[in-house]
Amino acid sequence: MSLAAAAANASRKSFDVIIVGGGIVGCATARNLKIVKPHLNVGLIDKESHVAAHQSGHNSGVLHAGIYYKPGTLKAKLCVQGIDLAYEYLQKKQIPHKKVGKLIVATEENEVPHLLTLYERAQENKCREIQLIDGDKIKEIEPNCRGLRAIWSPYTGIVDWGLVTKYYAKDFTDDGGEILFNHKLQRIELSSGEYPVRIVTSGTNSQLECKYLITCAGLHSDRVAQLSGCSRDPKIIPFRGEYLKLKPHMKNLVRTNIYPVPDPRFPFLGVHFTPNMNGDILLGPNAVLAFAREGYNYSKLSPKDVIDAVFYPGMLKLMMKFAVFGSREMWRSVYHRAQVKLLQRFIIPELKASDVERGIAGVRAQAMDSEGNLVDDFVFDGGIGDLGSRVLHVRNAPSPGATSSLAIAKMVVEKASEKFNL
Repeated sequence: MSLAAAAANASRKSFDVIIVGGGIVGCATARNLKIVKPHLNVGLIDKESHVAAHQSGHNSGVLHAGIYYKPGTLKAKLCVQGIDLAYEYLQKKQIPHKKVGKLIVATEENEVPHLLTLYERAQENKCREIQLIDGDKIKEIEPNCRGLRAIWSPYTGIVDWGLVTKYYAKDFTDDGGEILFNHKLQRIELSSGEYPVRIVTSGTNSQLECKYLITCAGLHSDRVAQLSGCSRDPKIIPFRGEYLKLKPHMKNLVRTNIYPVPDPRFPFLGVHFTPNMNGDILLGPNAVLAFAREGYNYSKLSPKDVIDAVFYPGMLKLMMKFAVFGSREMWRSVYHRAQVKLLQRFIIPELKASDVERGIAGVRAQAMDSEGNLVDDFVFDGGIGDLGSRVLHVRNAPSPGATSSLAIAKMVVEKASEKFNL
């Protein structure tokens, strides 16, 4: 063996399975794989220096009960399973969390039929402890909230999902898994030998090899999937959600999550009030196209990401379909008085723009097809040929991905075990 070959072998790390992505789904999957298959040598890589750097660490922190999702979908099933698993895990690990509940409030008569439809959906999904209440009961639960009728979900809660992701990662490493940070995936190649999947990264150990590869790449899941020959569809379109928050003197205004009845014409839930674990009360979010896949503010601009999104056929169709809605969202992004006006429907009309300030922002990895339809359920892929038989891509793990993370992890590990005969 030449000196060059010997050096290459010395720097190459080998694993039975490598998982790409240190977000909540990737860490939950890595954790579950080591629990189910403790004999496997499993590695997890991420391009950042820590876990939960993006979606998993930039969100409102809600534990969702599964009310909104179409009955029979994986999204509905895994959310309802996932919240039970999440509460069990949080209690076992003594991770701070609160069951603050959620009100979905109809403030106008024309919203009541949509609320009743949502209530029926929640029952079909077997959501826990769901109640349909009147205006007096709304006041009893949330004195400063007003409405005609509401769905009350006392099982809904809040937690710091970034912190939960760190716990998943620690479980994984405590069980013998290895995490390699600052390793941005660049290429996936097929070779021969015991570890036929070679991946090239930007890290110190730039050459990694494994028998099988699972990717949970979130905002970059479509691009990662294309590395193994997958279609560009569904495309990830980054939507930024910007929150305001109540100033300290107004924090006692809200005790629970307060959501509007979602307008069935539009793809997002509408602006709402959300308490979070640090004591803030968040107001929002809006939904605007991010100018970078990791663009948490307007100053972060990636021409590649903008061109990739705007000139995608599906995005062009979506923009034409929701032109008015989109322009209103942009306006609320710039002029937060407009966002406050929407929230005055639920809370005392004396709430003023001067009572709020800028809060957090996150970017949602919204999967979209070429016809402009938002892909609302899970998508798995592998690619073609011999390489595709050794790769499993989680191309879409939509919100509520954090709530569902333990249930998603079980499903991914089951799929991987069947596909790879682990």
